[in-house]
Formats: sequence, C-alpha cells, structure tokens
Amino acid sequence: MNYFDDFIAYLRSEKGVSPHTLEAYGRDVAAFLEAFQTPFHSQQLIDHLSTLHGKGLSSATLARALMALKVFFRFLYREKILPQDISKGLDSPKLWQLIPEVMTCEEVDRLLSIADITTYCGARDQAILETLYASGLRVSELCSLTIYAVDEVFVKVTGKGGKERVVPIGLQALNAIDRYLSLREQFSSQTLFLTEKGKPLNRFLVWRLVKQYALQAGITKTVSPHTLRHSFATHLLENGADLRLIQDMLGHASIATTDRYTHISTSHLQQAFHKFHPRNP
Repeated sequence: MNYFDDFIAYLRSEKGVSPHTLEAYGRDVAAFLEAFQTPFHSQQLIDHLSTLHGKGLSSATLARALMALKVFFRFLYREKILPQDISKGLDSPKLWQLIPEVMTCEEVDRLLSIADITTYCGARDQAILETLYASGLRVSELCSLTIYAVDEVFVKVTGKGGKERVVPIGLQALNAIDRYLSLREQFSSQTLFLTEKGKPLNRFLVWRLVKQYALQAGITKTVSPHTLRHSFATHLLENGADLRLIQDMLGHASIATTDRYTHISTSHLQQAFHKFHPRNP
C-alpha cells in the first residue's frame, strides 16, 4: 500500500494541509482501503459512502470522507496508478442524494418472501412491500392509495404537489394485493392499506414494518421504504430502462434528480457501452 504513504506525503509536502486535515483524510482513506481492494471502481465509493451513511454519521462527516476520497483518487490518476479518476462522477452538493442505499436483487427477493401471507397483517405487509418495489412509490403515495387506484396494469398515484401520474405495476404485486383484499372484506374504507382495526396506515407504521422485515430477512443495510424506491429505479436502469421513463415513473419534476441513479449504475453502463456500441468491438 505504498501509494497510501505517497498520498500522505503529497498532502503534507505539496498541498500543505493542516495536521488535523491530514489526520482526518488519512483516516478516511485508510477506512476505504480496509474495506476494498484493487481494481478500484466507482461502485465501491458508493457502497463505502452508503455504509458510512447507514452508521448515522453527520452530513459534514460524510462530505469530508467524500472529499478525502476524491482527492485520493485524483492523486492516483495523476500519478498514473489508475487509468481513470473513478471519483469524477461524484459531484453533487447534496451528498445524501448521491448515496442512496440500494439492495441487490437477491436481498429484495429475501425481503419480499419474509411475510406470513396466511395472516391479515402478513398478507397486507407482503402487498405493501411488493407495491413499493414494483412501482417505486414514495411512502406517502403508498399510504394515500385507494382500492380504486389499482387496475390490472397500472396504479394511479397522487404525488408531490397533488400531481397525478400513472405507473405500471407487476403481476406479483397485483397478486399480493388481491390476496390481501380477500382478507380485508370486513372493512369498507376506500383506503387500500389498513390496520387490523380498519384505520389507514401512516408513514411511520410502514417505515417500521419495512425495518422489521429487513431485520428478519438478515439484511444488514439500512433499509426503509425509500430504499425500495431507490432499488426500483436502480434495477430498472441496470436492465436498460431509459432514464426519462424512470423519471416519469418516479414522478421527478427534473431529470437532474433522476440522473443520480446513473452514478449508482456506472459500472453497468460501462459494460453495456462496451458490449453494444458499434465502435467498441
């Protein structure tokens, strides 16, 4: 790990950083190098920052860690230790938007198979989890769904600012909703997802049940309803979906908001480019 020592020497002699900054940067970079080995790639940066974010570190601490890693990988690129600066794409001022937690497909499968669908609450929770992942809904949008919002192909969503959009919904989510509805016939409320007493579920209750099922599924990442939304968008992008379509499905007013998912999927996009571009045999 001589390049780490060279980096520290570079900070001390050429950059002239303070002893405090030198110690902090060295600690941040050393933590990354303990977790990851060469060949380095941008997804490792995302994973590392996501792990730090999951530990509840402050935005200032996360921003400093990001800056330390950006300086480190720029140094490796300039010294020709790496063929490219893998931190180049991490340029958002809103760090928490850059590093959303994303589950793997295998983790999603585990989460979606954990509820006991023979009970009312289990069937309801299974439908909630399937719907969050199938359509990428915000938790507030999920809680406001009515029984009339879902048809055989789409779900009608009321998003931020009262704006409505129509989002596709998959067969597994539809089956889960039908199973749940068959067990809630005693309730006449038009709200889709209800408690055992027939009251509409609120955001906190949904947040809590997602956390509980993630724990039962043995998922060590920090998982929330928003994690399923992030995973929905990232998995679509990784499998070739157009960014504009993802923007429409997520209900983002600006493509710039959706664009952060390209940072998460950089390695997959590079693979697709080299595989399909006619000038890259």
